[in-house]
Amino acid sequence: MPIMEGNCLFFRRSITSSTPEPILIGDNNIGDGYAVTIDEKFPVIQIDFNSYVGYSVLNESFTVWDDYEEFEGRAFRIYSKSRYLDFIGAGTIASEEYPGPFKHYGVSCLNHIVNIVSTEKPVVMEVSREKLRNC
Repeated sequence: MPIMEGNCLFFRRSITSSTPEPILIGDNNIGDGYAVTIDEKFPVIQIDFNSYVGYSVLNESFTVWDDYEEFEGRAFRIYSKSRYLDFIGAGTIASEEYPGPFKHYGVSCLNHIVNIVSTEKPVVMEVSREKLRNC
């Protein structure tokens, strides 16, 4: 699970198997999937937001693909149109005037989807695994 400490998020990187495995739900085979595991050899990714309007963490098992949303990127995304931006617009006083222009950043993880709306670009860096253990 991503760890949020203050305005910092920490992510462990994963690797995807190249060997397909059948996905069985009951007696139904819904196709092939690929195992994803944490790669302990890689440093942890730290993403800092100096400020944010809102953030959410969703269990990826309860999300679905939504053609309404528009973004650039893969695991780390920058949205130009999203349901989360709509939610922020409808449920907060945030606007282009206050606190200023903001963007929706998203991170798709192994078990979680992390959404952050911020007026500032995040600072991304690698940190040692020791730093993660101390959180």
